[in-house]
Amino acid sequence: MKVADFDYHLPPELIAQAPAEPRDASRLLVVERATGELRHRRFREIGEFLHPGDLLVLNDTRVIRARLFGRKEPSGGKVEVFLLRRLPGGEERWEVLVRPGKRVRPGAALAFGEGELRGLVTGEGAEGKREIAFTSGDGHPAGWLERLGEVPLPPYITQPLADGERYQTVYARREGSVAAPTAGLHFTPELLKKLAARGVRQAWLTLHVGLGTFRPVQTETVEEHVMHSEYYELPAETASAVNAARRQGNRVVAVGTTACRTLETAARAAGEGGELEAGEGWTDLFIYPGYRFRVVDLLLTNFHLPRSTLLLLVCAFAGRELVFRAYAEAIRERYRFYSFGDAMLIL
Repeated sequence: MKVADFDYHLPPELIAQAPAEPRDASRLLVVERATGELRHRRFREIGEFLHPGDLLVLNDTRVIRARLFGRKEPSGGKVEVFLLRRLPGGEERWEVLVRPGKRVRPGAALAFGEGELRGLVTGEGAEGKREIAFTSGDGHPAGWLERLGEVPLPPYITQPLADGERYQTVYARREGSVAAPTAGLHFTPELLKKLAARGVRQAWLTLHVGLGTFRPVQTETVEEHVMHSEYYELPAETASAVNAARRQGNRVVAVGTTACRTLETAARAAGEGGELEAGEGWTDLFIYPGYRFRVVDLLLTNFHLPRSTLLLLVCAFAGRELVFRAYAEAIRERYRFYSFGDAMLIL
């Protein structure tokens, strides 16, 4: 399967530079898989397409201040560090990306701020990754990471964000992501309450967004691409809620590709026809056309970059032809694309 078959042209002015205000004022393109019908709505009207008993599954991860600007010692050369994930061991050891990477090798000493936070490069991995051990004078490097770091926005967003909380979902609580699960950015507390009052149930899981989600596909064929592992947790109450919905014939609605991948990872572990079990671990599940979904009935998602694993997942769920027709319609209707853009609900 050629990656080039999942390319499309997007006029640059349709890349959203700021989120909609209020959150649920964004547009919603509703895609009916069975008929191919496309409907235009506002996100606040999503309840029209959800039934009592439907289960919304949302990713409660929270974006960390993953971008640090420092200097190499003793030369003073500028260094940018992008935190990817905390490494096990109880210390503040992180897997990171560094720019410029060629000049930052194992043994290099780094300083951040006025020297309150220091880093030692302790290892080097594939694809330019490094391992850094952080220390601070007060013995609490995690606090300095929070104070000195910046919330990382995707490179296609060129305008500064006035309120960093707008790159968090209203239910974000588990710190660990380097990018937001953007399908959830459209919900407000009031909309979630309104849906609950209509009988739409809600459950939460965690997938900390890392390289696996946002790393571009650089291979010629889809099958050659290797997904990076991302950490997930499926709580017992969420597994029970999903199992109950399936037994009762109610629909499971994945809010975003990250929730979808977590649910499908758990379903794969359960085996054919098995019930989901609570668990945590690392998933490298790569979903592309030809994949058979075991749990997810509806998918809520944003509009994704060409040639991305996210677009491949959406095409797997709804079919490439229908998805590309929906994207062409969204472009004609001047929808806003990518992280701060509008949403699509696939029925």
